[in-house]
Amino acid sequence: MLAAAGANYGVRRTLPHICGIVVGFSAMMFLTGLGLGAVFERLPRLTSVMQWAGAAALLWFAWRIATAAGSGTEGRGRPFSFVEAAGFQWINPKAWAICIGVVSQFASARTGFQTAATATIVFALAGASSALGWASFGAGLQRLLSTPARLRAFNIAMAALIAGFVLSMLSGAF
Repeated sequence: MLAAAGANYGVRRTLPHICGIVVGFSAMMFLTGLGLGAVFERLPRLTSVMQWAGAAALLWFAWRIATAAGSGTEGRGRPFSFVEAAGFQWINPKAWAICIGVVSQFASARTGFQTAATATIVFALAGASSALGWASFGAGLQRLLSTPARLRAFNIAMAALIAGFVLSMLSGAF
């Protein structure tokens, strides 16, 4: 999603999306480290609901990417806002899997806060650099994608990759 946003809108206009991901995921990691992950272990149906909500959101995002107008269309399109990106982390099945996996490997009753804080800092730094890298990669493609047909093909390809991931996730491949 960030490569597509970078290609369509540039890094500067994609910064709220990047920051939303970092803040939303960091908050989720910290709260999971403090015990929120146990809620999902006790309520397995909630995990299923989150998976389907995340799949629906990803498909909606794929649709938005596939139909994005791009940067040369006088602002008709826009990247995801800070709130949209931060909120999406809370229904993103991949994000939950990472948070619960990390916490289950490293947390203990004695080190809950310390582990949660450490994991949050590590993932915030890694996530920020990764997100910025993907957006920069997309922005670097802007010259190559300078024609509407090329940009459209890129957007459709990125959307197809997201939709393919969703389908493989729902089929149990992930």
